[in-house]
Amino acid sequence: MRGLFGLTVATVTTVAAWMPASAQEPDTVATVDTVVTAADTLAFARAPTSPMGALWRSLLVPGWGQAKLNRKLTGALFVVWEGVTLGMSIKTSHELAYLRRTGSTSVSSKKQERQDWLVLLAFNHLFSAIEGYVSSHLWDFPEDLEVTAAPVPGGVGAGVRIPFRLQ
Repeated sequence: MRGLFGLTVATVTTVAAWMPASAQEPDTVATVDTVVTAADTLAFARAPTSPMGALWRSLLVPGWGQAKLNRKLTGALFVVWEGVTLGMSIKTSHELAYLRRTGSTSVSSKKQERQDWLVLLAFNHLFSAIEGYVSSHLWDFPEDLEVTAAPVPGGVGAGVRIPFRLQ
């Protein structure tokens, strides 16, 4: 009950503070607003694709979103790993088919190996998509970010220097 009373008093006080008092008279002099505002002079570079566009591109073909964002090395690494995992998945599938035809006892371990390669293939798509999404969000982040670490008495100290530019 006390809380409700306090809330009511606070609300009435706040509203009363914003309302003009009856003794106040409005200004009779007309004022002209002559302030001219300049256009926004800070031009931020827009990413070549939206975060969701980069996510879907990289989910479909790992490295595509990174290539669209001009992150060639990152995109190339995702493409290379895609080739490795896809090639090993196909190779393991052929080996599994051979082992089944010959009636080998190591079929179960080969099935596990194939499953491992397929999981790595799926995670490559997932990580590529997440990386594309984050990279698109961080498109205008400064490239010359400097992170330093140095030994200090009793431990290790770290520092980050983020350049700040006004255009």
